[in-house]
Amino acid sequence: MRVLKRLALGLLVLIAVTALALALWEPLVAESGKAPPARTYDVEIVRDDFGVPHIFGKTDPDVAYGVAYAHSEDDFSTIQEVAAMTRARTGAMTGADGAKVDFAAHLLDIRGTVDRKYETLPADIRALLDAYAAGLNHYADKHPEEVRLSGLFPLNGQDIAAGFVLRSPFFFGLDSVLGALVEGKDLPIEGGPKLSGPKESGKDVARITPIGPEPDMNGSNAFAVAPARSADNVTRLISNSHQPWRGGVAWYELVVHSDEGWDFAGATFPGSPYPFLGHNKTLGWTNTVNRPDLIDVYKLELNDNKTQYRLDGKWRDLESKRVWLKVKMGPFTLPYPQTVYRSVHGPVIVNAKGAFAIRYAGIDELKMLEQYFRINKARNFDEWKAAMAIQGVPATNFIYADAEGNIAMAYNALFPARKPGANWRGVLPGNRSDLIWKSHLPWDRVPMLVNPASGYIMNANNTPYVAAGPGDELDPATFSPLMGIEADMTNRARQAIKLFEAAGQIDAATLDRIKYDVGYDKSDYATGWINALLAVKADGDTRIPQAQALLRAWDWQMDGKGKGDALALMLMRPAMRQSYRRLPLPDAREELVAAIDHLEKHFQSLDPKLGTVLRLRQGKVDLPMDGGSDTLRAATLWDVDEKDGRFAVRHGDSFIQFVEWDVDGKLTSRSIQPFGAATTRPDSPHYTDQAKLFVEHKTKPVYFTREQLMPHAKRRYRP
Repeated sequence: MRVLKRLALGLLVLIAVTALALALWEPLVAESGKAPPARTYDVEIVRDDFGVPHIFGKTDPDVAYGVAYAHSEDDFSTIQEVAAMTRARTGAMTGADGAKVDFAAHLLDIRGTVDRKYETLPADIRALLDAYAAGLNHYADKHPEEVRLSGLFPLNGQDIAAGFVLRSPFFFGLDSVLGALVEGKDLPIEGGPKLSGPKESGKDVARITPIGPEPDMNGSNAFAVAPARSADNVTRLISNSHQPWRGGVAWYELVVHSDEGWDFAGATFPGSPYPFLGHNKTLGWTNTVNRPDLIDVYKLELNDNKTQYRLDGKWRDLESKRVWLKVKMGPFTLPYPQTVYRSVHGPVIVNAKGAFAIRYAGIDELKMLEQYFRINKARNFDEWKAAMAIQGVPATNFIYADAEGNIAMAYNALFPARKPGANWRGVLPGNRSDLIWKSHLPWDRVPMLVNPASGYIMNANNTPYVAAGPGDELDPATFSPLMGIEADMTNRARQAIKLFEAAGQIDAATLDRIKYDVGYDKSDYATGWINALLAVKADGDTRIPQAQALLRAWDWQMDGKGKGDALALMLMRPAMRQSYRRLPLPDAREELVAAIDHLEKHFQSLDPKLGTVLRLRQGKVDLPMDGGSDTLRAATLWDVDEKDGRFAVRHGDSFIQFVEWDVDGKLTSRSIQPFGAATTRPDSPHYTDQAKLFVEHKTKPVYFTREQLMPHAKRRYRP
């Protein structure tokens, strides 16, 4: 009996020791962070009446330091998640989904890229990154109670660079390709139809979790109007990016000023030392996601024991590395082993059908870190184009306007320099080195539309060949099919072109109406989908004819004023999703019945008001919304409240900015966000202070100069 008690006691001790080890081991084995070189930063932060930080510094690094500190004050929690990604420690912070991000970081060898390329960055860029890291470290030192993961700080410039390497390719669909290979699904080759891939998933891989825009629902609108098309000789630019409202790619508004000439108002993501879009005194730009074919997949020929692959008739070792993912589960962090593979092509996923290597635009590059900052500081169109010619940003449209009246669109991408003759739209043979492209096309090959005669440019995630109206477009015949340029249209693009063509001379009010339009064009997938829904047989379900009557009465406007808006809202999203993915329309009966069931269960009506169903929700704020999926007033994705059935929007219109230069070059701008500057600080007065303006299609002024700002300054301090 005594022996049994001793055994039981020993077992309890072992369990306790194991539990303690699982709770504490991860920070002990994690690589310690290294602080950047010590330096004193001279920065002042001024908060305006909406809490937007205006950051003033003597040098550019001073400003970057202030950007980090100000953003941490408003959203330190999310910034830490981004920082954890760069160290492959997200799983230790957020659990299983975070571990999937860490797998991607290992697979793409982001730290290897930084190790190889960081010292090639210009010294001023490295100083900027170090300063940003130092600002984060300073905030962490002052607020240790907010640090979510032991040993995460200090950070340095290399850590910040690693975040760019990890997230950039996910903006043009790399996550979808990796996920398809992991799961054995058809490959979502961008730039054209889906092509068949391996059908069986492997066992020694992890499902990829997206860390850029949500897959299949990427969206944004951008508009530029030249003085000749304006009713008042004003140049106008609207930035209307559609991003998640929370998380690592949610916009954060800021204004920066340095004595070295860095003056910019716009928005950035957590983990970035500078804005990605917005304007300075003389020019501005915005972005929309584009989807050219920038990813190539190769099937490798493996030897019997799967340790080598054949290339040009010779066997080469398949690089493999065992990594340990950290998965937080309650108070414990569990180690989970995975193997990542690599060939000369790039990262490799091995599954039941073989080994598939991936090569993508911007692989093993850091130049995007320089390009973004150089375009921040450009002062005219020539300087802006010279900065764009750095070709670091692997993909995204740039829509540009300036004080001199120029407008332009660059269908920006690092187009692979592909060899003619191969089937680049399918899975390529991995045994030919001549199919492994080594460079991209030069800047002068990038599709670019400058000052069209129509006097306007727009993009809404559609083909660059429709951007300025009939007779003023780029000619598809002048661009190689090997570039994989998309031919897609969206409802937003069709609506925008239609509205611009009908508008005549355009003033501010007209452009506002176009931006906030909630209509669907009766063409393409929308008409086909409505017809499919109207053709569904009742088969004894008396609710179906009632729903179809509402759809017939629907005015194709998602404004909340007519009949059937809530029903149409629910039904248009699955159709938009399939259209965006270039897949057949969904099952009409299945979607119709699901929408009917939901509306009856939660609203006891098939026709509740749109604003009753679609909501902006943050904390105690609960406001009605308009718009829908693929409308210019975008409410693209939402979370369904299981209790009341209402839809809380989480993705769509996000940071919106209206910029104008008058005939004398004088700048004015206004902006709005869905919530406020402090999106993760419920106790802040700026947690939701922009929400009511946002749902009412209103904006607030951007105080670009110190003179404009100071009458509205609510807080001034030095970190």
